[in-house]
Amino acid sequence: MLSTLSDPLYVSVDIDVLDPAYAPGVATPEPLGFTLQELLDGLWYLKDREILGFDVVEVCPPYDNGSTCISACKILMDLSIMSLSKHNLVE
Repeated sequence: MLSTLSDPLYVSVDIDVLDPAYAPGVATPEPLGFTLQELLDGLWYLKDREILGFDVVEVCPPYDNGSTCISACKILMDLSIMSLSKHNLVE
């Protein structure tokens, strides 16, 4: 299905898609959600697409033990690498 899409993408990741073991600091934790690695693996399917921008939403620091912010940073880091790689700005 991704191969049929040709327009540039804006990627928004709602972090409560992750299991609370990886992202407890959200307003509505979702048991049996994705692991962080499953989400990152899925995002890497976008590596050849033109990504105009991206964000991570629903991080709720008052409920966090630190792991949600770490997960959000890893997601943003991978999206940054994908976007920069597309323009040959990183190897």
